[in-house]
Amino acid sequence: MVGSPSALDFLGIDALLDDEERMVRDTVRAFVRDRVLPNISQWFESHTFPRELSRELGTLGVLGMHLQGYGCPGASAVSYGLACLELEAGDSGIRSFASVQGSLAMFAISRWGSDAQKDTWLPRMATGELIGCFGLTEPDFGSDPSGMRTSARRDGADWIIDGTKAWITNGGIADVAVVWAQTDEGIRGFLVPSTTKGFTAHAIERKMSLRASVTSELVFENCRIPGESAFPEVRGLRGPLACLNEARYGVLWGAMGAARSCYETALEYAKTRRQFGRPVAGFQLTQQKLVKMLLELNKGTLLALHIGRMKDDGNAHPAHISFGKLNNVREALEIAREARSVLGANGVTLEYPVIRHMNNLESVFTYEGTNEIHTLILGEAITGSNAFT
Repeated sequence: MVGSPSALDFLGIDALLDDEERMVRDTVRAFVRDRVLPNISQWFESHTFPRELSRELGTLGVLGMHLQGYGCPGASAVSYGLACLELEAGDSGIRSFASVQGSLAMFAISRWGSDAQKDTWLPRMATGELIGCFGLTEPDFGSDPSGMRTSARRDGADWIIDGTKAWITNGGIADVAVVWAQTDEGIRGFLVPSTTKGFTAHAIERKMSLRASVTSELVFENCRIPGESAFPEVRGLRGPLACLNEARYGVLWGAMGAARSCYETALEYAKTRRQFGRPVAGFQLTQQKLVKMLLELNKGTLLALHIGRMKDDGNAHPAHISFGKLNNVREALEIAREARSVLGANGVTLEYPVIRHMNNLESVFTYEGTNEIHTLILGEAITGSNAFT
């Protein structure tokens, strides 16, 4: 006889995972439970990302975990996705740190760097000893990076970089920045140590979202780096866009972690909060909200798993990643809003995680490609017509 479905795993998604995937999930979940959840509301309120978390996440094995060699475990796409889900169930800022470190900075070096660049940076980035950031977005060029104004010009054997990058996660704590700049040869990537003269990072303050994450503006003024700091071969936007695709993949999983936290919080609250002499879980409108959350959480998690399996099989097109990012972040934000309404006034305090996740997801909705950009990517995929311009 089939038992009743679990309220927390209604479709039995756990049974679709193998033993290694469950081990990764459970290990990261335990880390989040023991290290992140007891502290995250204070980190969010004080606008703090503890730098020591970098080494702890390195020890956990989630920094560049899907890369091969140089101290990286070469985990499957699904295992990496599950790690992102569990990290974001703690907080989007913690998952963002790991994503930028592994899927942007480390992936860029692994994919486009020279052997010497890989040897220099990747092993110590995998352990969290060194922190990286990814400089693509500019104050006037977010969704259209092709118009970037940051430039690099040759000066003898060196390169001179001038320009500004904005909204750079990890920027103020990074030891090295992956910087994309216009050159006479097209857009190229460079590795710029944070100690380089002419390179400064300024914290972006007064954020109401991703407060447990460092966000910075990077400024380059006559910043001189040696010739070997350039990525040797890649030219054009295919370099940074390949990295963005990796980061977007982590986002489509991570959003479901934030959504799960909101759903579980609302469900438990509804069972214990009493109004008119009984728990609010017994009211039809509350059940409608909880069921809506349940549906989208389970569908989004199944979607993430399916795209992960496609990625592991080598069949995931960038448009598939856009499909997942567009759907899952949008639905996670709706789940957070529904959960907030179930909690009533209590939903706006940091005593519960919902408003924190909701605020964070407003940023996740925009970064790694806005909702509109992913809509147009999918539109082009199904019609064959480019509607970006």
